[in-house]
Amino acid sequence: MSKLQNFLKGLIRENPVLVLVLGTCPTLAVSTKISNAIGMGLAATAVLICSNIAISALRNVISEKVRIPCYIVLIAGFVTVVSMLLNAYANSLYEALGIYLSLIVVNCIILGRAEMYANKHGVIDSAIDAAGMGLGFTLALIAMALIRETLGSGTFLGYEIPFLAENHISILANAPGGFFVFGCLIALVNKLSKGKAIKKKEFGCANCPSAAVCGKNSCTEEEIK
Repeated sequence: MSKLQNFLKGLIRENPVLVLVLGTCPTLAVSTKISNAIGMGLAATAVLICSNIAISALRNVISEKVRIPCYIVLIAGFVTVVSMLLNAYANSLYEALGIYLSLIVVNCIILGRAEMYANKHGVIDSAIDAAGMGLGFTLALIAMALIRETLGSGTFLGYEIPFLAENHISILANAPGGFFVFGCLIALVNKLSKGKAIKKKEFGCANCPSAAVCGKNSCTEEEIK
């Protein structure tokens, strides 16, 4: 896989939200406004790139037995830095994101890329992988927020849209509408890729974060009694 392919895979083929279905909690929570979606996407991307680089650089130093706790400590450090920067220079965004900014520490996208990619590849490739996945995450958030804010609230970046401001679909700005839009976007990606956004074999044990502690050769293998 070339570096360009490595970067582009996160946009559609292995989009972390719409294909791998990771990070759904912040996706549904902050996608009610486009500004919040952009802020969360950029914050998560910054943490993802920094953590991938650090984990890749330290992959031969970190003990296999304690790798997950080490990953979480590194990720938490970068999340703290991002939170402090937002609090200092973009306080309104910091307040809007709230607890979901801190929850980036346990975001499955970041921990998953650390386990499945960064600890097996070089620094440059890991940074490219993180940038592609981060951009895919950000674009998915923006796509959801664009639909939910414009149709659900009748606004765009906080500015009222004529006609829609008086005739918005309120449920789209609430939790049920979030799940509906999320499902529609997943179906759209599946349709555009003709059901081949990601091959089933790529969900095998080699890419599973729990592979080291699982005794099966596949998730469908029955336990031998």
